[in-house]
Amino acid sequence: MDIPKNIFYTKDHEWARIDGKTAYIGITDYAQSSLGDITFVELPKIGEELKQSKYCATVESVKAASEVYAPLSGKVTSINTQLAAHPELINQSAYEKGYFFSLQISNEAEKANLMDASAYQRYVEGLAK
Repeated sequence: MDIPKNIFYTKDHEWARIDGKTAYIGITDYAQSSLGDITFVELPKIGEELKQSKYCATVESVKAASEVYAPLSGKVTSINTQLAAHPELINQSAYEKGYFFSLQISNEAEKANLMDASAYQRYVEGLAK
């Protein structure tokens, strides 16, 4: 599995790519692969205040519906509007075209609760055993 290095991860398979005080949020390649073909995504609203580890979005696939939890606290500044018509972008490009939304980080110290790429890779490998 090839994981980008500037992204941080949760044990629930969400990711946050941090760029200054902005974080781009999505689900990991592992999560999209486990879900199968994604058919629908419900995103938070612009301006919504999210709290770390709390529900923020829903992903539906041919297999199941899954809740998505915010990897960081902050205010939603944009959503990926392409996902409404093309939820399959999550399957095709989980870390780039399939991102869910961006937020203005309100508590940078929360980053300490996330895993870096190598820790996440070890975590996922442990799940396969």
